[in-house]
Amino acid sequence: MLRGVINVSPGYAGGEKPNPTYEEVSSGTTGHAEVIRIDYDSTKISYQNLLTVFFGSHDPTTMNRQGNDRGTQYRSIILTTNDEQADVAHAFIKELNASHKDGAPVVTEVRSLEQFYNAEDYHQNYYANNRQQGYCQIVINPKLEKVQKQFAALLNEEAKQK
Repeated sequence: MLRGVINVSPGYAGGEKPNPTYEEVSSGTTGHAEVIRIDYDSTKISYQNLLTVFFGSHDPTTMNRQGNDRGTQYRSIILTTNDEQADVAHAFIKELNASHKDGAPVVTEVRSLEQFYNAEDYHQNYYANNRQQGYCQIVINPKLEKVQKQFAALLNEEAKQK
């Protein structure tokens, strides 16, 4: 885990349906995206560094898609809890787009968080509880390896040893 990150919770947000289930969200009809809520200590990791890892660990230039997963529920989205976070996120995206003038533009949506719904219990600590499953081996492991290599300076000691 990143140094300063206290907790990461999977869930759903950004849509209209109250208390959605995984099945409803994955149908693409709720308006929600599959998201994570990150609780962090801002004295140990900055919001800017969280954004750096976020943008460095997925493709923010593909609309409604992450890997083989397609649909609005897989869109790249940042849900902010205050105006300062929104301003920093917008400036970060503007800088990314300016630095990659010939590349595809960032399509990450930035919106205010209205409501976060925790994912079902079987989604909590999914990777830790299912490391041998195909999805974890094929999709999650390469992302984790990339983050561990690219952002080693931001990892806590436990994550560096894995």
